[in-house]
Amino acid sequence: MSQRTERRGIHVDQSDLLCKKGCGYYGNAAWQGLCSKCWREEYQRVRQKQIQDDWALAEKLQREEEAAYASSHGAQTHPQSAAPAPQPQGAPGHASLGPFSKFEEKKTNEKTRKVTTVKKFFSPSSRTAPKKETQEGKTPSPSISRHASFDTDQVSKDFVEFLKNLQKPGREIHKQCRTFIMNMSSKKDLGADELSECVQDFYQNMADRLMSHFKGSSESVEQVMDQVEKYIMSRLYKSVFCPETTDDEKKDLATQKRIRALHWVTIQMLCVSMDEEIPEVSENVVKAITDIIEIDSKRVPRDKLRCITSCSKNIFSAIRITKNEPASADDFLPALIYIVLKANPPRLQSNIQYITRFCNPSRLMTGEDGYYFTNLCCAAAFIEKLDAQSLNLSPEEFERYMSGQASPRFNSSEVDWPQTGPAPGVAPANPVLAQLNHNLELLSGLSSRQETLMEAAQSLQADLLSWPEGVQREVQDILEKYPLEILPRTASAIDANNIDNDNLPPPLTPQVFAG
Repeated sequence: MSQRTERRGIHVDQSDLLCKKGCGYYGNAAWQGLCSKCWREEYQRVRQKQIQDDWALAEKLQREEEAAYASSHGAQTHPQSAAPAPQPQGAPGHASLGPFSKFEEKKTNEKTRKVTTVKKFFSPSSRTAPKKETQEGKTPSPSISRHASFDTDQVSKDFVEFLKNLQKPGREIHKQCRTFIMNMSSKKDLGADELSECVQDFYQNMADRLMSHFKGSSESVEQVMDQVEKYIMSRLYKSVFCPETTDDEKKDLATQKRIRALHWVTIQMLCVSMDEEIPEVSENVVKAITDIIEIDSKRVPRDKLRCITSCSKNIFSAIRITKNEPASADDFLPALIYIVLKANPPRLQSNIQYITRFCNPSRLMTGEDGYYFTNLCCAAAFIEKLDAQSLNLSPEEFERYMSGQASPRFNSSEVDWPQTGPAPGVAPANPVLAQLNHNLELLSGLSSRQETLMEAAQSLQADLLSWPEGVQREVQDILEKYPLEILPRTASAIDANNIDNDNLPPPLTPQVFAG
């Protein structure tokens, strides 16, 4: 009992949201707790080390193969050189030169082949088949090879109109963006991390050039980079969102299944400071759910971040209205987890990975967008690891709720949570749950009435089947008890002078007159 009365709630130290290397930027679970800058440095360091190790291994294998070939070739030529035979004066030199020249030629070919193979293995650009280049001369533009949607065309028009204000730099930016999109369209075989690395490198190079052009005006650079990101990612969305080379889709299905299994979690279990009986709070909750569901409908990472920010602001507003005071960070994360559980947003993991890989890194490291996105990542990670201890439940109760054998709504009297279910005479805090409980009660009453009606109908059917037999049996008993006897009748004249005629019914009785 004492364990349940101590409501711990969900608490995450704000320092846990920051980069583990102490740079001061927001970290991300997808980057192992690092910010985008530190993660790229770590990723490049590990990748460079891997490339060096692979090169060293390739060179070692090449040396071993050359040594084996030299030894086997020397064993074959040694008996020929040892056999005594008369040769011309210049013949020995030519005899030894032939095998040596062939050995050098083969060694050179083998070395060239191995080096070319290693370069192809580590060079992303070499994975494109050269046949298309010889046939078509150049890679076709994505807008020519496929029909762009209306949204994509509109984004292109807006991007061109925006760049007109920059005049000559705008034309150069547009040219570089189109060239980058064409190059990316030919790298469909790359993995998600390599695609992300290409996009982030382009962002970095473009930002450096813009910084020198605008002479350090970060606001102008940010405006241009937002438009560049919108233009590029709206065209690359179909090829880079949830690519087949990743397990993003598998993670999406696992997350949705997990959230469906946790449908019984109540707002009191998470210690969320929101009272949905208040109309303004209920309205903000609905808006927050709508915002987080709309993330999947956006194509640009920045637009997805806007949905997350809007959802978070609605959550803060609902908490502020409930508590009549500004909401704290400790109140926000449990409320965000509750909203995610209620919304069960589609492809949550894919959207998180898409933002992580292709969003402008400056937005994820600082500002309110980065803070809210980091909390969403924490909420998704918390839902995956949600257990009985997190909800202040016993393991037995948690397993019963997860398996569907019990529900907190029916076990509210056994657990001393405050108002976890509708007590007798007390309406639940959520009007939607109140209506749901009322409908369940009506269905339960209809079910019992239907059972009673079915029993009465079956009884009536049995009575109707047995009634003819009973009637026939009663008639037979009466006939046996009182048999029918038909007596013979004697005919008599009506006008005969007989006293028996007095028994005839009137008016057939003859009248006798004296006289």
